[in-house]
Amino acid sequence: MQTMIQAARGAALVSKSGLNEAAPAEYLQLSETGAMSWVRDPNAATAFPSMRDATRMAIRLPASLRAYGLRRDVEVTLNQLH
Repeated sequence: MQTMIQAARGAALVSKSGLNEAAPAEYLQLSETGAMSWVRDPNAATAFPSMRDATRMAIRLPASLRAYGLRRDVEVTLNQLH
């Protein structure tokens, strides 16, 4: 589980949709104790080692969150452009 906590490197993130299209993207951040929080900075989010791991975590969350896995490199690049 140590690789899931490290946010410096990883292949994928878990993101959730806002209630409307204008809401900014939020990304899952796991603490060392397993507590979950949502952050707007993809660099601060928990980086999962693969899309499979990120997707697995996303589908374990409540359906009302509409969470899904995303490639980390794309999200970080798009965030830097804004």
